[in-house]
Amino acid sequence: MGTPTFLSTLLLFIVLINTTTATSSSSQTYKTYVKTACNSTTYPEICYKALSSYATSVKSNPQKLCNYALSVTLKAAKKASSTVSKLPKKKGLTKAEAGVVEDCIENIEDSVDELKQAVTAMKNLGDVDVQLHLDDIKTWVSASLTDEDTCTDGFDEQKVSAAVKNTINKSILTVARLASNALSLINNLSY
Repeated sequence: MGTPTFLSTLLLFIVLINTTTATSSSSQTYKTYVKTACNSTTYPEICYKALSSYATSVKSNPQKLCNYALSVTLKAAKKASSTVSKLPKKKGLTKAEAGVVEDCIENIEDSVDELKQAVTAMKNLGDVDVQLHLDDIKTWVSASLTDEDTCTDGFDEQKVSAAVKNTINKSILTVARLASNALSLINNLSY
């Protein structure tokens, strides 16, 4: 009676090891795919750091990779919007700083809206008018980059404290780099 139990346990152990090895191997293959795709972007390290955790969902599908790149960018833009929206509540902002912050909030909200449109369009990318939809997506992501850049233009025209400038720059820089990477990945899509 002891032998069948031992053989059953041994067989189960071998199956589990093989399954784990196969899963681990596939996971590494998918991470390699993400790393290779990210190497074509402007900020490859940021790209890989942002997207490697989605590798097993992406597999080797460039459209899924673009979906995740846009979603990660949208999430960062929402976080930037939240961060910058808290600035007017801080005491001690000058009238000029308050104006710059309000303009920036508006620009970031526009960026969030454009990224939402891009995410929705990418998720619904089908077989009909694919190039037209890709062009729309590229336009929305490019517009979001312009909005982020416009946000910081107010620094040149108004005297803004280093603390306010740094808070906004840090938030905007993160979104801009992610958006730039997403745009690079989208530009590499071919249909």
